[in-house]
Amino acid sequence: MANEEEIKRIKEWCDQKKKEKKKVYIVERNPFADEMSWTRRFVFIEIDRSREIAAKTSLVYDSLTKELWQYINGQWMRVEPSFDIKIE
Repeated sequence: MANEEEIKRIKEWCDQKKKEKKKVYIVERNPFADEMSWTRRFVFIEIDRSREIAAKTSLVYDSLTKELWQYINGQWMRVEPSFDIKIE
């Protein structure tokens, strides 16, 4: 799943797109699908679009709270970094 650096990189990209386009909300094709396997299922990244109307197949970024959201098992859930537990 997602690690902290990948999440940070996506958030920074979203903030940059927001500054460039200067729109209320932005829908962009997911440029990370080829390099981050966990993002392959997201066709688009929707920046500042309400989760109520965003596509359930999109990754949604809220620039006010600086959080990424994904739709899993019938509800929107925040994207959190995963961690590996190693037992020796």
